[in-house]
Amino acid sequence: MPATDTLTTQIKADVTAALKGGDKQRVGALRLVLSELLKDAKEGPGDEVAVLRRERKRRIEAATQFRDGGRVELAIQEESEAALIESYLPAEITDDQIAQIVAKAIADTGAQSVKEMGSVMAAAMEAVAGRADGKRVSTAVKAGLSA
Repeated sequence: MPATDTLTTQIKADVTAALKGGDKQRVGALRLVLSELLKDAKEGPGDEVAVLRRERKRRIEAATQFRDGGRVELAIQEESEAALIESYLPAEITDDQIAQIVAKAIADTGAQSVKEMGSVMAAAMEAVAGRADGKRVSTAVKAGLSA
């Protein structure tokens, strides 16, 4: 994807391609994601990656609920949509990379206890730049401050 393109532009193009290819399931999933991206952009300068992460998380949670309810076919559909959304996201960073970022954030902020977790999280999440889930970073921060 060229640097000047946004994820929204790319997804619009992919919707058109899926329509031409007759892939109804892909069209439906991409249209839902595109709708969320456009709604977020309307509310202000949107963070496309955050919207995609939120939508992927929704699909994963729905798949879990469908599996728990015995609706395997719906769970599979939600999981395939989550995988489709994930293909537009930047690559996740490893736990070791998160640990390094957290260690640097702790050193930079001078935090020494879990009470100062907020400032460390802010610094770490900025450094992570959307390449890892907040839960993973939070777990690493707690571990780093407890050590």
